[in-house]
Amino acid sequence: MKYYENILGTIGNTPMVKLNHVVKEVPALVLAKIETTNPGNSIKDRMALKMIEDAEKSGKLKPGGIIIEGTSGNTGMGLAIAAIIKGYKCIFTSTDKQSKEKFDALRALGAEVIVCPTDVDPEDPRSYYSVSSRLEKEVPNSWKPNQYDNPSNAQAHYESTGPEIWDQTDGKITHLVVGVGTGGTISGTAKFLKEKNPNICIVGIDTYGSVFKKYKETGIFDKDEIYPYVTEGIGEDFLPENVDFNLIDQFEKVTDKDAALIQRRIAKEEGIFVGNSAGSAISGVLQLKDKFKPTDVVVVIFHDHGTRYLGKMYNDEWMKMKGWI
Repeated sequence: MKYYENILGTIGNTPMVKLNHVVKEVPALVLAKIETTNPGNSIKDRMALKMIEDAEKSGKLKPGGIIIEGTSGNTGMGLAIAAIIKGYKCIFTSTDKQSKEKFDALRALGAEVIVCPTDVDPEDPRSYYSVSSRLEKEVPNSWKPNQYDNPSNAQAHYESTGPEIWDQTDGKITHLVVGVGTGGTISGTAKFLKEKNPNICIVGIDTYGSVFKKYKETGIFDKDEIYPYVTEGIGEDFLPENVDFNLIDQFEKVTDKDAALIQRRIAKEEGIFVGNSAGSAISGVLQLKDKFKPTDVVVVIFHDHGTRYLGKMYNDEWMKMKGWI
């Protein structure tokens, strides 16, 4: 008989799929790493489990503990699933720009969700960062993973995502394209791949309203770069410790509109029902198409599932309201 002891055994070993239509203008072979097959339907399951296991080993997370974290949704899903199996409770803070579907899913898994305003500074006591930090101090037997600065986040991808991509491309990968939020996915995966071949080009996808691209190019943290944006899961208004700028060769910025339109095209042209950051990543690949050669092998990570965005990017009325269709 072949079965897993519990759902956590199904995390990782996700498929690699060739893209044929949405990238037809790109001369290279473009492959998508489909992270939607994880039990929480996103790549964040990998690091959520790793952060919990490392906290258990260090004694920071004790039996019957309460996990408190700020999340745009996907990390919360991974933490909530692991918490069910391991006997923890979860309280998550998030922002009011995230899709309702994400909050509904977290609550369906037994988590408490506190929705905070998006358009405030990270230091503001109302921000989802600040509220989660305050709750950790107030709630007994609680632990905050702090995915932005927790090294277990990047380590999870160094141990699993990077080796999988190397094996699946038979070491032929030339470019890795990843949307950057906490930085764990791109930095951990890049570290492994560059140890195998330092010539692999690592491209971070950023969004307008985020500080990453200008900081990489100038070393300046420019607060004038920060303003509200619609794209979910990538970009930040601060510098997470997990973003290793030395491992990322370049950033490419993508507009909210382009991310949404390309996200919808991936579903309709490739039959792959993906989330918003996949639209950003493929839009970035299309913007860089003249930089690729026919011999290149470009791997793009598709972080999460389209069901998270049914009320937004996949909703025609919402798209019309934005003036995007």
